[in-house]
Amino acid sequence: MKKVFVDSNVFLRLFIVEDEAQLKAAKHLIEEAAKGRLRLVIGPPVLIEVAWTLRSAKLPRPQILQALRSIVTIPGVALIDADVVAAALELADTSGQEFSDAYIVASSRKAGAGAVATFNRKHFEKLGASLHEF
Repeated sequence: MKKVFVDSNVFLRLFIVEDEAQLKAAKHLIEEAAKGRLRLVIGPPVLIEVAWTLRSAKLPRPQILQALRSIVTIPGVALIDADVVAAALELADTSGQEFSDAYIVASSRKAGAGAVATFNRKHFEKLGASLHEF
């Protein structure tokens, strides 16, 4: 089966309609994957870009998290680092923090890192991260 890595702008067309032709093409790609004709591959940076763009468009955080969940559950989508993404979505949901920060914390845990070095201490504390002291 043919695998296609999908950029964030394809998924964004489903949430922010700026170009009808691109919306139609994005839907067609997803339908082909759902029918088993293609395997769509995405990685965490795609989700982070989607979240950032939707945040810039002033969508509330719960809607952004729902958009990310809808992307990762599309039939025919293979997600790189799926376990970390699932943990990050849960962390973002329960902590009220951004997906990108939650992904960093979930990644640090998977990597066995004892602490996160950040200057954004307030947000990472809300995510339950152990913080590195500078």
